[in-house]
Amino acid sequence: MKKLTYLIFSIVALAFVSCDNYLDRPAKTSSNDDIYWVSEDNVRLFVNGAYTNYFVGYNSGWGSVYAPAVYSNREYSDDATTTGKQSNLLASIPDDNWYQAEGNYWLVRTGAGPWNFAWIRKWNLLIDRVAMMHEQGIFNDEQFNHWTGVARFFRGFEYSRFVQSFGDVPYIDYVVESADFDSQYKPRDSRDFVMTKVMDDFDFAYANVRDAATEPNRVNKDVVAAFASRFMLFEGSWQIYHNNDAAVAKPFFEAAVRFAELVMNTGSYDCDQPFRTLFGSESNPGKEAIIYRSYAASQSLTHCIASYSNLNESQTSGANLSLLKAWICQVGKTYDQSGVDNVESWRIQDMIKTRDARFEATFWHEPTQANTSIYCTKFIDRIGPWYNVDGVEEALPAKYASMTNTNGAPVIRYAEILLNWIEAKAELAERCGGTAVTDADLEKSINEIRSRPLDDTAKAHGVQPTAKLTLAMVNSMNDPARTSDIQTKTKGYEVTGDFVPALLWEIRRERRMEFVFEHMRTLDIRRWGQLELMQGSINPDILVGAWVDFNETKNLKKSFNLLTAAQFKTLKVQKLDGTVVTFDGEADENGNITSSNAAEMVGFRIPNNIQDRDEFSDKNYLEPICNDVVNQYEDRGYAIEQNPGW
Repeated sequence: MKKLTYLIFSIVALAFVSCDNYLDRPAKTSSNDDIYWVSEDNVRLFVNGAYTNYFVGYNSGWGSVYAPAVYSNREYSDDATTTGKQSNLLASIPDDNWYQAEGNYWLVRTGAGPWNFAWIRKWNLLIDRVAMMHEQGIFNDEQFNHWTGVARFFRGFEYSRFVQSFGDVPYIDYVVESADFDSQYKPRDSRDFVMTKVMDDFDFAYANVRDAATEPNRVNKDVVAAFASRFMLFEGSWQIYHNNDAAVAKPFFEAAVRFAELVMNTGSYDCDQPFRTLFGSESNPGKEAIIYRSYAASQSLTHCIASYSNLNESQTSGANLSLLKAWICQVGKTYDQSGVDNVESWRIQDMIKTRDARFEATFWHEPTQANTSIYCTKFIDRIGPWYNVDGVEEALPAKYASMTNTNGAPVIRYAEILLNWIEAKAELAERCGGTAVTDADLEKSINEIRSRPLDDTAKAHGVQPTAKLTLAMVNSMNDPARTSDIQTKTKGYEVTGDFVPALLWEIRRERRMEFVFEHMRTLDIRRWGQLELMQGSINPDILVGAWVDFNETKNLKKSFNLLTAAQFKTLKVQKLDGTVVTFDGEADENGNITSSNAAEMVGFRIPNNIQDRDEFSDKNYLEPICNDVVNQYEDRGYAIEQNPGW
């Protein structure tokens, strides 16, 4: 068993992992602490090792931790559904400290981070060493302030993810010595105390790090403020929808607004490119990416995410009916209130013409062999999928195949800042006595995003710009989903005693459309107290896929014909009235199929062998402290409190 001292407080190799001065080209090295702290270049190398830990983009090689969730069943929310039994939430406390293994669990289940103090120690060490360099005259005041700000930003980043997973955690803002067991085994501090400290770190970082012109595509003022808006919004929401504590939530919402405005007021960012361009380009395509990760085959830096959007590779998780129903129409209203021609058709081809433009940019325009018969092509350019269409004989280029993809990734986008800002303002108005949201606020947030230009492919499919959202429109809509029985089963409803206010409901919808398969939904439903939406017994639409007519002869893929003997008693569709039809028939010795109900195989596809996930409870909003950590505390004569319900 590893000693907790080693686990939490040893520097080991992590302290000196580094890369060169490009975000997208990591190269490991190591050094001696006694002689290392002699130049700014060395400090930069020390920090560079963190970039591929925090600013993942599409990850690299076959890596998928903190990368978009089209690969390896990594969308763990109410948006996506698999065949078979749905993945369960953690049911019991693990014995060993596998919390370090982020790739095995953390992003998939929580969207946050593991119980691991190594990175926190790294940033406390950097703060200490930068101060030493300042005292020795190696750093001037500006260098000292900048690098201290960088260290405090990353410390705040790490503690934010730590709190998202565990709630109360031990807070340490100094370098702990090997014999200091009181610090190594200190009890947990309250999450609001820790996150207030995090806010202080972000404030200091913003005030002291260099601007974006001096440090482009690195930790700069805009990057600090962008991520700070994300983490402050999460904490404010948690305090409302888990504790119903507006007094504690208010300063976090105010900080989210303040940090977002720092980015917005620069005038440097804009939603100026078509949606698909943001994810499929091989270089930063415009003004929306606040920090951007590039890839290049010539540098042996590639990824696998585009290959899982190329129509050939299978996607373990697929969009479900719950997500499809939530998609707004081009007139800005829900499908059942829009009045748009043909809006009652659930065919993917028709939904593309009637829904918000991001629907067409996110999904392929016909049913496919995917588990839910709708395939996400969001993370590839417009050309890549066509190599897998009938009649195309050209070989698939390397940049669309395997783990040799080179399209770049916007790590954090201006659209998120706008949505963080408007949500925090709305929460302040609804819950904390703040100023009411105005149409002008909607104009420079949600409507800025909706005004993205359309590319030629979208126009060819009949996509139209989505109407602007106004307060009058919000007040005129009465989405029955907002006040449904499903919502009454959520923790957020139980805690606040009320349904989500109409404006916040529409802001949440906007986030859902904007960030499909970017892991934001996992964090959002946790902070809103809506994890229960992942339970099929509560939210049955998560167990149903897209609309398909399995008799259509024109299909995307040569292999896409599910009316085969292999699908007898397996392939199922759900009709509009909820009736389920199972494909029946027989095949003769020559493979000729006779079916009694092939003509009836039209409806919402039910993923093969679908089963609901096991029931879970409130305890799953936070992760348990594993037995290994608990025992190590006890072995030293200390105690650590377990999370509620575990």
